[in-house]
Amino acid sequence: MAYLAAKGADKQAAVAGLGNVAFILVLCVAAAAIFGATRWIGNSYAFFAAYVVVQYIVLGTAWNILGGYTGYVNFGITAFFAIGAYSSVVLYKLTPWLPLPVMIAVGGAAAALVGLGTGYLTLRLRGVFFSIATLALAVVVQTLITNWDFVGGARGAYVLRPKLAPLIGGEYIQYLYLVMLGLCVVVLATARAIERSALGYGFAAIRDDEAAAEAAGVPTLRLKLIATTLSGAFMGMAGAPLPYYVAYLDPASGFSLNYAVNAIAMPLIGGTANWVGPIVGAVVVGGLQQYVSVTISSAVNVLITGLLLVLFVILAPQGIVGVAQKWLRRRR
Repeated sequence: MAYLAAKGADKQAAVAGLGNVAFILVLCVAAAAIFGATRWIGNSYAFFAAYVVVQYIVLGTAWNILGGYTGYVNFGITAFFAIGAYSSVVLYKLTPWLPLPVMIAVGGAAAALVGLGTGYLTLRLRGVFFSIATLALAVVVQTLITNWDFVGGARGAYVLRPKLAPLIGGEYIQYLYLVMLGLCVVVLATARAIERSALGYGFAAIRDDEAAAEAAGVPTLRLKLIATTLSGAFMGMAGAPLPYYVAYLDPASGFSLNYAVNAIAMPLIGGTANWVGPIVGAVVVGGLQQYVSVTISSAVNVLITGLLLVLFVILAPQGIVGVAQKWLRRRR
């Protein structure tokens, strides 16, 4: 009987593996199509605007791994995001010839280490106490960066963006956008794989009732450390290309409130129950923000996000995806 059970489990794992491979292929095809459509438009601003939306998909998904899957609300998004960004500044000053994907990997590794350390120190806290601790982390990291002269300190640092994009030609913003699309594929594939694995079920058990999960033998601390490490790594990777995007990085831009608010609001608006929610939230809210930035003012972005967040928390706490799923169930 044990052999048959193990054999059945192997078959299920094989089917899940094939499903993940197919999903990654679909994501790659979709990313290529989106990149081709953006390039067909032939407008530089389209790449700048699309980059921001894709960046928020990565940030929102990264936050959702910890905040949505395990129920631990992280307010320290800007700390991990800025660690990735300033890692690129350090590498640019030391080795300016280093390829951007390597900088992204280094930024993600640095943020992952901070996430692991922060999780080990704070994950014994629960609820609002954990959230306050992560907020304190953002303040500490910002203070350290502001007083670090090598990366420009409070003055900021310039990063010269290459004129031409490597491999694909055209403006460098096209290369940044392509790299962010690739990172988006990696993050979404990881989030979906987690959701459909034993790890995801463990995260859900922690979210639903951590005390009961721990009593049932779920290794809650280990799973939470995995969540904080993955979430921090992806946030750092999302921030690593920022110096090349803005060309001038200072603490005000690296630790901007926009990143923290949007990274939390977009999964909540889209839905935190699955990997689709952050995509929907980022496309809807991010697209609206880019439209408002052109037609009215970028200063209205946070106001729009705040209003939408309050509206959805009151009227549709399960987000757009949750409302759509409920409507589909009723139709059946």
